[in-house]
Amino acid sequence: MRRRRAVRESASIEPPPGYYVVGGGPPDAAQRALILDWIVSRRIASGWRVESRSGSQVVLVRGQPVNHVLHAFLTVFSCLAWGIVWVVVALVNRVERVALTVDAQGRVVTVSAP
Repeated sequence: MRRRRAVRESASIEPPPGYYVVGGGPPDAAQRALILDWIVSRRIASGWRVESRSGSQVVLVRGQPVNHVLHAFLTVFSCLAWGIVWVVVALVNRVERVALTVDAQGRVVTVSAP
């Protein structure tokens, strides 16, 4: 028997066509919430996590902050040898935030946050 490989969909930011109003009018609050849910689920699948959420806006985060207390203890107990690792981790580590909002026309607006 042959195993089937799962086809991986591309990480599109636009929701599928069924999420929009057929008549072409602006989507209501429930449809905007569905659009936002679709976008959030796609981002979560690619490694983001939800930091906060309101009706039509969500803030997503990727990355972890550096635990400086742990690195300080490791540096002291390793006679400053761990300090090199600490400096590299502090310089390379990035925490990304992004705010996603669905406007009245159903378009997704993405804003990068600090």
